[in-house]
Amino acid sequence: MIDSIKALTFDVFGTVVDWRSSLIEEGERLTKRLGYKVSWEEFADKWRAGYGPAMQRVRQGDIAWTNIDNLHRTILDELIIEFGLTSMTEKEVSNLNKVWHRLKPWNDAVEGLTRLKKRFTVATLSNGNISLLENMARFANLPWDQIFSAEIFGHYKPDAETYLGAVALLELEPAEVMMVAAHPSDLEAAAENGLRTGYVSRPLEWGSEATPDQISEHDFDIVSSDFHDLATKLGA
Repeated sequence: MIDSIKALTFDVFGTVVDWRSSLIEEGERLTKRLGYKVSWEEFADKWRAGYGPAMQRVRQGDIAWTNIDNLHRTILDELIIEFGLTSMTEKEVSNLNKVWHRLKPWNDAVEGLTRLKKRFTVATLSNGNISLLENMARFANLPWDQIFSAEIFGHYKPDAETYLGAVALLELEPAEVMMVAAHPSDLEAAAENGLRTGYVSRPLEWGSEATPDQISEHDFDIVSSDFHDLATKLGA
C-alpha cells in the first residue's frame, strides 16, 4: 500500500495548525489592549462551530459560493454583537478576522511535513481559501509543494469534487493519494472517493477537556499519533 502512494493531501485547520489556542491568544491580546472581559475559549469554540453550518448553506445552494474568509466574517459579525465587542473599529474587526491566516502549527507539524516532503508531494486540501492558506504557510513556515483549496473546485469538503479535483491536478489515481486529517469524517469521505487515509490524533484541538475521538488501528489505512509517527509509518 505504501509503495503506491505518491502524494499526501492534508486537512489544515486542526490537523496542521492549532486554531483554538491561536484564536484564544489573539483574544487575550485584545483584552490587554481594549479591556474586553470575554471568555475567549467560548468565543473561539463558537466561531469554529459556525464554520460547518455556514459551509452547508453554500453546499445546499442557500447562498452563492462564498470563500472561508467571508464566511468567517459573517460568523464574526454575529459574535461581536453576542460578546459585546462593538467598540472595535472596522480595521480591528478585519484584522481579527484575518487571525485565521496567522494560526500556529502544532509542534510536530513543520518538521514532520519536511520529513514527508522528502518522499511524497505534500499539499493542502483545505476548505480555506487560497490567500488564507498561502499567508498561513508563510506565517507558520509550512513547506507545502502545492496548495489545493475548495475555492479551486467551487465545492467544500466533503463534496467528492474537492477530493477528486485534487487527485486530477496531481495527475494521479485516487489510490496514489493519501488524505491526512485529524477528523474521521474527512477521511471517510476521502475513502469513499478511493483515496488512501491517514489519521493523525490531535486530542487537544478542542481543548484539554474535550473527549478525544475513539479510533482503532483498523479504521483507516494508517493511524498515527503525530506527523513524525506518520512519517515513520510511511517510511519517510
